Amino acid sequence: MSHLFEEMKLKEVTLRNRIGVSPMCQYSAEDGKMNNWHLVHIGSRAAGGAGLVMVEATGVESRGRITPGCTGIWNDGHISFLSRVSDFVKEQGAVAGIQIGHAGRKASCATTWEGGHYLSDEEGGWEPIGPSAISMHEQGRIPREMNTADIEQVQEAFRTATIRAEKSGFDLLEVHGAHGYLMHSFHSPISNKRTDQYGGPFENRIKFTVDTLKIVREEWSQDKPLCIRLSCSDYVDGGWTLEDTVKLSSVLKEIGVDLIDCSGGGSTPKADIPVGPGYQVPFSETIRKSVAIPTASVGLITEPFQADQIIRNGQADVVFLGRAFLRDPYWPYRAAITLGQKEKSYIPKQYHRAM
Repeated sequence: MSHLFEEMKLKEVTLRNRIGVSPMCQYSAEDGKMNNWHLVHIGSRAAGGAGLVMVEATGVESRGRITPGCTGIWNDGHISFLSRVSDFVKEQGAVAGIQIGHAGRKASCATTWEGGHYLSDEEGGWEPIGPSAISMHEQGRIPREMNTADIEQVQEAFRTATIRAEKSGFDLLEVHGAHGYLMHSFHSPISNKRTDQYGGPFENRIKFTVDTLKIVREEWSQDKPLCIRLSCSDYVDGGWTLEDTVKLSSVLKEIGVDLIDCSGGGSTPKADIPVGPGYQVPFSETIRKSVAIPTASVGLITEPFQADQIIRNGQADVVFLGRAFLRDPYWPYRAAITLGQKEKSYIPKQYHRAM
């Protein structure tokens, strides 16, 4: 058996293999509500053999959406369709996960196919918030600097979103702490110029994330894994570093985080990112070995032998695929054939004759 197709247990949840569908925004919701597009998009990847299928970044409050088309979990009206999606994923034998987050200063944008620009109020946009009044782009909206009441309000939104994720039937919860969104913007000296308890030294800049994760961990079932996606580097001088991520990961492990999902970048358009096959794998390998915590890797992981080698060499415990799954919902089937995997139990019986 290839290492890629080994089972993995996190808390009381077992993944049938080490292949994860990365949370990928579809920008197709209305007022945060999912629809049939999401069911088919996510469901086909579950039927396609992935071990873990993640619902895209889902806003804990309306102003925390990246675009007006992003999914939400800020009111009980979102639970019904979320439950429908999680039920179908689990019926296919995959673990149903959801990523919850807040876009912070990167909120109020148009969809990618509309250009991705910041939306004005006249275009249906809204006021972004962030740790400091620093825009992501020179032409972008300047976020309002959050006060203590804003911070408490967002943390309460994460608490209630966690409760709704549990009610919606998800078995794995991931908090979005990467890509320049709200949590990451507190971490990075590039976007956090505060002088209070949430800014300045490392311990202050991680305070929002640590306090929020404590709240989430209290509400999330102790039998189910809690994960966080982190940008492990800003890829720019004076920014957040891998060493910072190792220190933060140690703190998060102590408060009950079960897996670090290792990504990078997103805090500045000036980043010099060395993009190439598996370019972020060293992040997950370093954190896995330094902190002794399970990790996931993401970023141009596209080929079966490449993915298997990452698991085989102990560089990560799970590999997340993004664009590769957009191109091929049944990537695990192709990987199984390529790697000589004979076990078919994770493949719908309707598809056995294709193996």
